[in-house]
Amino acid sequence: MGKFGLFGKFTVKEGERGTLVDILLEAAESMENLDECEIYLISTSEGEPNSVYVYEVWSNESAHQASLTLEVTQTLIQRAKPIITGMERINTLMTRGGKGISSDSY
Repeated sequence: MGKFGLFGKFTVKEGERGTLVDILLEAAESMENLDECEIYLISTSEGEPNSVYVYEVWSNESAHQASLTLEVTQTLIQRAKPIITGMERINTLMTRGGKGISSDSY
């Protein structure tokens, strides 16, 4: 059974990309203590000044869903909501392995 991967895109108000990046980096820091979260990457594109991409890999989908209920996650979501104008789940992935992924149970 593969791990649960998620690739998403946030669109933000003009000039607010840096703010969302900071909020998502705080989220990434809060994930450091969750063994179920193996990768939480925040990326931007020069050609899309109002977009932020997030790539996540979790031990399973349930672990990802549980993370959304954590108090720290809910606080960060509330901070981000006013500047987010759109969200797109680009794809849900079954991660099979590679550098940075533990080899157990994939």
